[in-house]
Amino acid sequence: MKYSKRVYLSLWALSTALLISGCNGADTETNGEAGGAKGGLEDKIVVYSPHGKDILAKYEKQFEAKYGIDVEWLDMGSQEILDRVRSEKNNPQADVWWGAPSTNFNQAKADGLLAAYKPTYSNSLDEGFHDPEWFWTGTSQTPEVIMYNSNELSKDEVPQDWDELLDPKWKDEIIIRYPLASGTMRTIFSSMIYRTYKDAKDPKEGYDWLKKLDQNTKEYSANPELMYNKIAKGEGSLSVWAMPDVVMLKENKKYPFEFVIPESGTPVLTEGIAIVEGAKHPKAAEAFYEFVNSKEAAKNLAEEFYRIPTRSDVPDLPEWITSTKIKAMDIDWDVFQEKGDEWMKYWDENIKSGDKEIKE
Repeated sequence: MKYSKRVYLSLWALSTALLISGCNGADTETNGEAGGAKGGLEDKIVVYSPHGKDILAKYEKQFEAKYGIDVEWLDMGSQEILDRVRSEKNNPQADVWWGAPSTNFNQAKADGLLAAYKPTYSNSLDEGFHDPEWFWTGTSQTPEVIMYNSNELSKDEVPQDWDELLDPKWKDEIIIRYPLASGTMRTIFSSMIYRTYKDAKDPKEGYDWLKKLDQNTKEYSANPELMYNKIAKGEGSLSVWAMPDVVMLKENKKYPFEFVIPESGTPVLTEGIAIVEGAKHPKAAEAFYEFVNSKEAAKNLAEEFYRIPTRSDVPDLPEWITSTKIKAMDIDWDVFQEKGDEWMKYWDENIKSGDKEIKE
């Protein structure tokens, strides 16, 4: 978990930002979109996010420079954020929750943890990329893939589909992010159960699949960075993870990572953003919400951080996005919301091998 707090900008800078906001009603971007909330903005915002320090530090700096508002952020897993926001319901500490699968946001909505907010760019979002009542909106699309160390395995050796991960030859070659703390991993595991549950209405076959995967799994890493480092060093050669992260780690950090899109199809997550109900800094929250989802930010996130935008009006996207063909699984996300916690509880209590520690 990462905590970041910047020193307040000068009172002069803050006063100037508030004056401009008050005069204009809404800060307008060069492309004509409203870039912030109407009226005066508070002097601070707290953001919970699983996006990692690189993305969070960049947009913290940019937002502070534009608005003179102090940004504090906590970097943790999507499920950890949901649990924390639940625990803080009577005294919310976060203003914005930036990044998590839509299933997490739907759970939070059902628990009364989110505030409705319809952004200025709402017309650029297809129906599947936002909550019907605007309690959250999608920011990016995330296909899940089989990740591998290209120094250890050739493309021809790598499993081409989910079931090939169960081959005994991969025993102790697989390192996985601990699922209970990760929205990404919970979605992948739930997808493996759902493949047969959708017809049988029984999770047993899916549980059997996860048990076989557990037998091949060397360890469960407490956070993504541990998983990345171990696979990069060859302590394991395979994992399952989000495609944009794999591309980013390869291009930006020069990790020896490649990926395979499973032939039978893969879950494609909608990552989202939401304002926390009872946020102490609601106007600053709206400004941040708009800022990190502007056309400019969406394009930058695609180019620098390999996020596939949900907005339909972002021009000149990278070739790896426009040319990659993804076969998406047909998934009833309401079933995931209803059954996900039950399925993961069963995995934790009945499937995960007792001798596999959660590696810190």
